Amino acid sequence: MTRKPVHLAVYDTFADWETGHATAHLALAGYEVRTVAPTGASVTSVGGLRVLPGLALDELRPEDSALLILPGAGLWDEGDDLAPFARTARAFLDAGVPVAAICGATAGIAREGLLDERAHTSAASFYLAATGYAGGARYVEADAVTDGRLVTAGPTEPVAFAREVFRLLGAYDEPATDAWYRLFHDSDPQAYAELEEALGR
Repeated sequence: MTRKPVHLAVYDTFADWETGHATAHLALAGYEVRTVAPTGASVTSVGGLRVLPGLALDELRPEDSALLILPGAGLWDEGDDLAPFARTARAFLDAGVPVAAICGATAGIAREGLLDERAHTSAASFYLAATGYAGGARYVEADAVTDGRLVTAGPTEPVAFAREVFRLLGAYDEPATDAWYRLFHDSDPQAYAELEEALGR
């Protein structure tokens, strides 16, 4: 089955550990993962990884994508440089295309108003409250939250974040997703055999 690509936003200081589980296992499920940056120039993650993006943000269209993933980055809290990515997230959701935001990206989409009417989570409720957004009553103390086509998570939950992404896209069936989560989140040795069986390997 041909699937549209998943787009991973990359920008200077992006938190490279937050989306690795999601992108690696989406690729194994048959999704092409393409990187999208502010421009065509390379960017450098918080861990010093230099990434040459596949396309610039102004080239990205929701209809060409299965999902937009927004990782955290110091830049989300240091000005408006990444606001165009939050506006792109709005365009995706308006077009019915999923968005997944983790850590500082949740603050960026909160400022854009995307969490005012949706259940969500982040690093901490007070972190989002500092943005001045109007969605505080919809904050959920959970590892990761999906509301409609939007996934949110805090920086310590890349595995739960990935699980919600898999479920949202239907990347794996529920037995495989459950076994995958128990393997990578709980280090459950039995889950490895269950995952292999669920995947028919």
